[in-house]
Amino acid sequence: MTVSGYQAHDRLTDAEVFATHEGGQLSVSGTIPIHDMHSLSVAYTPGVARVSRAIADTPSLAADYTWANRLVAVVTNGTAVLGLGNVGPVAALPVMEGKSALFKHLAGLNAIPVVLDAPKIDDIVDVLIRLRPSFGAVCLEDVAAPDCFELEKRLKEVLDCPVMHDDQHGTAVAVLAGLHGACRVLDRRVELNRVVVLGAGAAGIATAQLLLAAGVHDITVLDSQGTLFTGRSGLTPTKAALAARTNPRDLQGGLVEALSNADVLIGLSSSTVPEALISTMAPQAIVFALSNPVPEILPHLAAHHAAVVGTGGSDSPNQIINTLASPGIFRGVLDAGARFVTTEMKLAAAQAIAEVSEGTLSVDRIVPDTLDPRVAPAVAEAVIRAARASY
Repeated sequence: MTVSGYQAHDRLTDAEVFATHEGGQLSVSGTIPIHDMHSLSVAYTPGVARVSRAIADTPSLAADYTWANRLVAVVTNGTAVLGLGNVGPVAALPVMEGKSALFKHLAGLNAIPVVLDAPKIDDIVDVLIRLRPSFGAVCLEDVAAPDCFELEKRLKEVLDCPVMHDDQHGTAVAVLAGLHGACRVLDRRVELNRVVVLGAGAAGIATAQLLLAAGVHDITVLDSQGTLFTGRSGLTPTKAALAARTNPRDLQGGLVEALSNADVLIGLSSSTVPEALISTMAPQAIVFALSNPVPEILPHLAAHHAAVVGTGGSDSPNQIINTLASPGIFRGVLDAGARFVTTEMKLAAAQAIAEVSEGTLSVDRIVPDTLDPRVAPAVAEAVIRAARASY
């Protein structure tokens, strides 16, 4: 069933899904053909010993003669998987396999899942320090807030390679790209929108922070207890810091107060938004209901009142998902030899994603398709330019 172009139901069947995932999504293949004893000698002993000896003498040669410099470790402890919650590392593995496969397909990067039975941050940090020779970058996935903030911070301090929590920053970049596209369709400036971010977990906080960096002045953030405002009791340090930088009109209460005459709703929570509240938003509103697998409001209902609707699912137009951003971002930082993923890189990545759709923008196409082969290279180039500009 479709309403206003939005599919109301997922058409995947269990039989198709489980048959496709049988045996896992990943395999490893060598780059050196081994077809006789001579090629075996080159690929393995005794030839490989010469490479190991050279790296032992000059460790920087590992970047040229191993895959580590081009390998992304996709790391999780399974405490916040998609919309499923704390399902643990074993159940998280299929998701990490899928992300690794997309890194290869979209950006040509090798990626390998690292699922850790390690609920404590100290244990994850210790393991990744010890594994550091094996990879060139770390993509954190599906680690619950607030631990994800501290984990990313500590890894950036102790690892001499790029580290990015995709649920935070990949999502934020995709949201900003979608907002660029929607505003171009509606002929208005991104920074002049009144934005409501529903959800103050990893994705919601990172999105609000990136929108602030992009120049959006009026942002209101809500968690499960209502609007964040300075002086509200019970705020974590992270939420308190965000409250001090947002909510310039000092709104209090909940969604009723926040959505009244708002231009943009960005849903990054497990909450439900009634259709009646969408009708209270400003004319030509933008609604991104990005929770998976169930959005905050079904797209076809939001479309009764909003001019542009985006979701996190692939069964409706305007899929706004971190996969638009992260493969190209990691390709860019590795190609540039960058140590960090900076705010400037993220802003450039969002702009690059939006520009890919420049010639085909419409209310049903504010971002490129997730599998558009132009996206990752465009993002990578934008990240490289941003990295060079900072040298």
